[in-house]
Amino acid sequence: MAKLGALITEAVVHHYGREEMLRRLSHPFWFQSFGAVMGMDWHSSGVTTSVLGALKRGLKPLSAELGLHVCGGRGSHSRRTPTELIDIGYRVGIDGSALANVSRLIAKVDSAAVQDGFDLYLHGFIVTSDGQWVVVQQGMNPERRQARRYHWLSEGLENFLDSPHSAIEGRSQGNIINLTDRRADRSRSGQLDLLATLDPGRIAREAVALDRPTAVVPHPCDEPLLPHLIMPEHHDVRESDVRMKRLYANLAAAADRGPTDYPELLLVPGVGPRTVRALAMVSEVIHGAPCRFSDPARFSLAHGGKDRHPFPVPLKIYDETIRILKSAVAKGKLAREDELAALRRLDQQARRVEHYAMGPDFKEIVAGEFRDSAGFGGRSVFGWE
Repeated sequence: MAKLGALITEAVVHHYGREEMLRRLSHPFWFQSFGAVMGMDWHSSGVTTSVLGALKRGLKPLSAELGLHVCGGRGSHSRRTPTELIDIGYRVGIDGSALANVSRLIAKVDSAAVQDGFDLYLHGFIVTSDGQWVVVQQGMNPERRQARRYHWLSEGLENFLDSPHSAIEGRSQGNIINLTDRRADRSRSGQLDLLATLDPGRIAREAVALDRPTAVVPHPCDEPLLPHLIMPEHHDVRESDVRMKRLYANLAAAADRGPTDYPELLLVPGVGPRTVRALAMVSEVIHGAPCRFSDPARFSLAHGGKDRHPFPVPLKIYDETIRILKSAVAKGKLAREDELAALRRLDQQARRVEHYAMGPDFKEIVAGEFRDSAGFGGRSVFGWE
C-alpha cells in the first residue's frame, strides 16, 4: 500500500499539482476509493488508518521532491503531530508553530465543539512545503461499533467555527451538539456572555431553566450540504454497492485500449489483461471526475481486499501494477509521457464507453477472481489461497 499509494500520489501531483492532491484527500468518496484500490478492506474503519499510514511511509523519501509531508496517525502518533509539524517548519521554512496550533485546534473542535458520540483516536495532518494542508480525523463509537471520519481543507477555510469541515463520513446519530454550525453563532455568543458574568447563581438558574419542557421550534436548514459518505452495514461487496455500468466501462476500457497500448504499458514480459483491468481502475483514481467515486466498492475489484472481500489480494497483479506505474511516473519526470498518457487513455476510454458497455454478472466476476486467485498469488489475512 505504501508503494502504490506513493506512486498514485506522484501521478496526481505530476498531472494536477500538490493542491489537487490535498483536495482529493479532503473528499470522503475519493479517500475511500483510494483505500479500496490499494487493497484495503473497502468498508472498514481501518481504511483511514491504513491510507494515512501508507502515505506517511511511502511519501517520506519523496517529501522534499513532492513538497508533501504526512504527520500524525493513530493513538500516540496523533499526539506527536505538533512536534512533527514544528520540525517540518524548520526544514522547509514555514511557520511550524502556527501549524501545530492548527492541529491542536482542529482536534479540539472535533472532540469538544462537535459532540456526536465519537471519541477521536486518529489525527492525520498532510501539509505542503508552502503551508497548505488537509486534516483527516477519525472517531469511534464503541457501543455502536461505528467510526466517523472528519475532513478539513485549508483552501477556502475562513475560520474554525463556521462550518469548517470539507466533509464528514458516517451515519447520522440524530441530534448532536455542533457548535461549528453557522446557526450556532448565538449559542457561542451566549456561552461567552454567561461565563463573563462570573455569577454562579445565574449559571445555576439557566441550568434549571433547561430542565423545563419547552416546545421545540424547527429551525430552517440553510446549511449547505457537505459530501457525506454513508457506508452500508455489511462488509462483503455486493452488486448493489457497485455502479455496474462504470465497472463494465473499466473492463471494456482495459479490453479496448490494452492491446493498443501494450507497447507503452506492458513492457514487462508476462503481464496480461488482468493487470490492465487493475490499471484501468488505478487510472480512474488518478484522473476520474469527483462524481465517479460515489461507489468506492467498485475500486476493490482492482486488487481485492485483505479480508477476502470481494476476493483475496492478487499479489502478482498488485506487483505488476506497481512496476508499470513506477515506470510510467519515472519516465514522466524525464518528460517522456508515453506511458502516463497510455494510462490516462484507459480512463478516457472508460468514460466514452460507459453508456453502452456490457459485461458478465457481478457474481460471475467475483467467482472468476476466486477461481484464478491461487495463480495470481492471492493472499489475505487468512493466508495464501
